Amino acid sequence: MLIDSHIHLDSGVYSKDLDALLLRANDVGVQKLLTPGTTVESSKKCIEIAQNHNGVYAAVGVHPHDADTAPDGYPDSLSDLLSEEVVVAIGEIGLDFNKNYSKVESQLSIFNAQIKLAKEKNLPMIIHNRDSDEEMENCLKVGDYFNGVIHCYTGDVGFAEKLLSMGFYLGFTGIATFGKKELEDVIKMVPDDRLLVETDGPYMTPVPHRGKRNEPAYVEIIAKRIAELRNASYEEVSDLTTQNCLRLFEKMNNSDD
Repeated sequence: MLIDSHIHLDSGVYSKDLDALLLRANDVGVQKLLTPGTTVESSKKCIEIAQNHNGVYAAVGVHPHDADTAPDGYPDSLSDLLSEEVVVAIGEIGLDFNKNYSKVESQLSIFNAQIKLAKEKNLPMIIHNRDSDEEMENCLKVGDYFNGVIHCYTGDVGFAEKLLSMGFYLGFTGIATFGKKELEDVIKMVPDDRLLVETDGPYMTPVPHRGKRNEPAYVEIIAKRIAELRNASYEEVSDLTTQNCLRLFEKMNNSDD
């Protein structure tokens, strides 16, 4: 069994063949998926998708790219959505000082507010971090809440060690297949109980499909590459990443799937 711990099923590129997409994933053993929102409306769409498809769960949050346009009262809107059974986390939240689609001040304000919400609700966070290591570390320490995953990790070993010492999990995407030695070094050192796999679809498509639309079935490719890098079997990586995901996102332990 595999779990795709991060895929944007609400993306328009999946709208015409979502059911077939999920069947292909199931055929290779991907039995559960987690789809995070990026705005309040996106979060509602993710919930709807999860409610209509067995094995799919949702997270709700405002992405740093959308921080400037977050509506007034968004924390209350997100809080209301947490009552839905399929919602297992706060996300996708975080900071992105690479694209800077939203002002730094907006990103920091939105991120800090959502850390507070996650702490109040005792829910794990799905965190986006790009070119913002120092500010990210500061926000997490000020928020004093260290429950979650730094998804699509692309940083160095040093920052990975800091995040792991705080208690975070690290999620790895198709970038693991790109031959980036620095990232491969991180993948090799992550403890067995802190490792997650994800597609981050429709982005970050792994080799040999790079340049095409990503899909949840490809998490198998990512897990196999991670197994190679860690000198482990594919079955071992599948089992441990599944156990890790279900431990972090406790509400995904649903026997009705």
